[in-house]
Order: sequence, then structure tokens, then C-alpha cells
Amino acid sequence: MMPGLRRCIEQLYLEVIPVDGIEDDLLELPDGAYIGITCSPRKGLDATLDLVERLCGHDFHIVPHIAARQVRDTLQLRDIVQRLTDQGVESVFVPGGDVSAPVGEFASALAMLRALADIGHTFKHIGVAAHPEGHPTIDNQALLDALREKQAFATYFVTQMCFDADVLVRWVRMIRHAGVVLPAWIGLPGVLNRARLLRTSLRIGVGDSVRFARRQMKLAGQLVKSPHYRPDDLVFALAPHLGDETLKIDGFYLFSFNQVRATIAWRDEMLAGY
Repeated sequence: MMPGLRRCIEQLYLEVIPVDGIEDDLLELPDGAYIGITCSPRKGLDATLDLVERLCGHDFHIVPHIAARQVRDTLQLRDIVQRLTDQGVESVFVPGGDVSAPVGEFASALAMLRALADIGHTFKHIGVAAHPEGHPTIDNQALLDALREKQAFATYFVTQMCFDADVLVRWVRMIRHAGVVLPAWIGLPGVLNRARLLRTSLRIGVGDSVRFARRQMKLAGQLVKSPHYRPDDLVFALAPHLGDETLKIDGFYLFSFNQVRATIAWRDEMLAGY
């Protein structure tokens, strides 16, 4: 296995949806794993913060998502920062959020990043979202401009899930030429089982766990043709580019849809077999 690929697979960064009982699966993760905890539009910020508290004390890097459009105001933001700081959290991820209208004063991730900087914090790492295949309501130039502005407040970005390695690499090269220097984490689908995905959807209200699946026709097609999906082909297509210093790809960010144990098994199989 290419050294860059092994590094990216070993350094696990897994996204999960905060539901009751998910911590039992997460305890199977290797020490030092990064766990991104999403901010569910249906369950709200409290579910994210509660899971953070249940996982604190374990040897993980916990990265709660603070969705800007779900935060009411600066006062609530201060409370969130204090709550996370009290738990020893050193990293956060700041997306805009999937809700159709902001609940308060923050209409975008950039607006809340500025507020975070103004109130002060001790976070060592702040991640932001990036969109290689665009956004349904924001034009590509606006997305690029926002990403450039976020660099003053963030330490890395994660790409939204994409199934085309060529698209990903071309897009990363484009933003590098445009002045974006933040390290990149490439968002990939994890190992998916159709039946498990549907069960997860029922637990949290249909939408949260299948939102990406419905927007990504390639994933939907894979799950129609087969009950399982593995990201092997995509990972190997990206492998030759991982050592390219001009791209600055730090690792893979796996959208697990809460299929944590299957993703761990896939990782261990990849490391053992190549």
C-alpha cells in the first residue's frame, strides 16, 4: 500500500449522528480516532453536546459540529463554547447547517466563525465545509469566496461527499490556484448496508442519515444494485494523489451513517490486506 494511503486509512476521522446508544459502537474505535458528531436539524445542538459529554474521558479526539443556522445568538454561542471547553474539547467543526432558515442571528458559517473569534476560545482546530460539486442554493464563486475568507478562522476543511476522484482532484487543484491553503480532508462514504441505513433513519426520523444518500445519485444507485457499498475504488483512485504536496490532502473523512463497526472492519481489512 502506498505510504500516503496507509496514513490516511490509519488516521481514522469518522462522522456519526448523535443517537441513543451510538457510544457503544464508538467505543470500538481505536485510541486517537477523530469523531465528528453532527448537529442534527431534528434533534438540535443538545444531542450533539450530550454525546460529547458521554464520550469525554475516552482517548478520542471529539469534534462536535456547531451548525451556525441552529445557534440563536452570541449568548448561546458563548454557552456552547464554555460547555465544550469545560469538557476539554479542543476541536470543533462549523458548517452552515441544513435547516432552511436560521433560528437566530447566524445565517452562515462565516458569520459564526467571526463571532467565535470575537468572543474568544481555546480550540486548537476548527474545521469548515467545502463543496467540490457545488451547492444547491449557493453559486460556485460565492462558495470559493467564502472558503477563502474562512481561512482566517479555520485550520482545515472537509469536502462534502463525492464519488468521483477526478472531480475531487481537479477541484482541489483549482482552489489551490485560487489561494486556498487550508489542509484538505476528503469526505468519503463509509461502508454502507442498506438495511442498517434504513434502521438508523427510523431511529432519528427519516432524513438525517439519508440526506446525503438522496442527494448523491451514485450512492443511491449502488444501494439499489447491491445491499452493500464499500469505498475501495474511490480510495484507490485517490491514492496516487495523496503524496502530492501541492494538494495538501491530510486524510479521509468518512461519512459513516452510524455504521461504525462495519467501517472499522473495513479499515482493519484494508490495512491487513495491502
